[in-house]
Amino acid sequence: MSHLVTGIGQLVTNDPAIGDGSELGLLENAALVIENSSIAWVGNAAQAPAADQVTDLAGRTVIPGFVDSHSHLVFAGDRAGEFAARMTGEPYTGGGIATTMAATRAASDEELLTHVTSLLAEMRSQGTTTVEIKSGYGLDVEQEARALRIAAQVTSEVTYLGAHVVPPVMRDRRDDYVRLVAGEMLEACAPHARWADVFCEPASAYAFDGDETRTVLKACAAAGLELRVHGNQLSEGPGAQIAVELDAASVDHCTHLTDDDVAALGAAGRRIDQENPVAGTVATLLPGVEFSTRSPYPDARRLLDAGAVVALASDCNPGSCFTSSMPLVMALAVREMNMSPAQALWAATRGGAIALRRSDIGRIRVGARADLAVIDAPSYVHLAYRPGVPLARAFQS
Repeated sequence: MSHLVTGIGQLVTNDPAIGDGSELGLLENAALVIENSSIAWVGNAAQAPAADQVTDLAGRTVIPGFVDSHSHLVFAGDRAGEFAARMTGEPYTGGGIATTMAATRAASDEELLTHVTSLLAEMRSQGTTTVEIKSGYGLDVEQEARALRIAAQVTSEVTYLGAHVVPPVMRDRRDDYVRLVAGEMLEACAPHARWADVFCEPASAYAFDGDETRTVLKACAAAGLELRVHGNQLSEGPGAQIAVELDAASVDHCTHLTDDDVAALGAAGRRIDQENPVAGTVATLLPGVEFSTRSPYPDARRLLDAGAVVALASDCNPGSCFTSSMPLVMALAVREMNMSPAQALWAATRGGAIALRRSDIGRIRVGARADLAVIDAPSYVHLAYRPGVPLARAFQS
């Protein structure tokens, strides 16, 4: 069955070959046709072909669905008290992850899946159509594998994060935990994941240093997993350089970068083939974390000027950033990180897709997945112009 979506006041395609030739590929008074969950036609509404079903959006804006390439949705419990303490001056260190670990281990599979499903519905109601989900709150063999099995029920973008932090019971045996994550735990978890990630943060007593990060990532790559890195969140450190060195798909946070880090990410960005993004490292920024931890925001313009490919993601998690709203992330990027509305939208859609090494999402053109979001406004700029207003929703074909 074909479905004509017409009456689109502004269509953001993220394809410069369509519309006005800009990076966003804007097309006014547009329409598109969906067949078998894919885009079959895009063009001016006056030239639209006939279809079995018609939806008229009455001048609303359509964008590619948001691609949230960094989230931690498999968890239980609440850390609102920790947030309140940070708002009165307590610094963020990553130590609260142990609290979530205890609550997550105590929850049933059904409770965890119900919570994940609820958060995903919340995300879709705000325009997100693709979500990456990490483990990282189980921190033993059985619990990490369980988290990945649950995540795999709702997304294909599943990430093994056994190296989130060192659990309290093994704080005096770090080497043993690294061996576990790179050995028995990896063997149990690899069948359920596409990606592997490490929280590389020497400034935290709970996270992993550069040598530990390399050990885990190399073992994960040998097991067939593709790589991602949490890096440079709390301080300058080796995370960004390790990500580029090992050709990780992304390094996420990038809050504290040296000039050499920026140059390395710029060179990695220039190597990315956006039509077929199978190599190169994206700088994924998570401004909701800075908002929620009272930390300094990264400078996105510095990365963009260097040639880096930049993505935006929510980092939805119970401790350092409990938001599921990609429109909020966009607004923060525009207000606090020196991004234009156009750059922020591209980063939240096409940038996220490239960070997942996907060419079928994050843009609207013939052959792409029909993952769309409708904005109840005449322009995509309203996503940042009207922060906090529920303008976006995923389109149901």
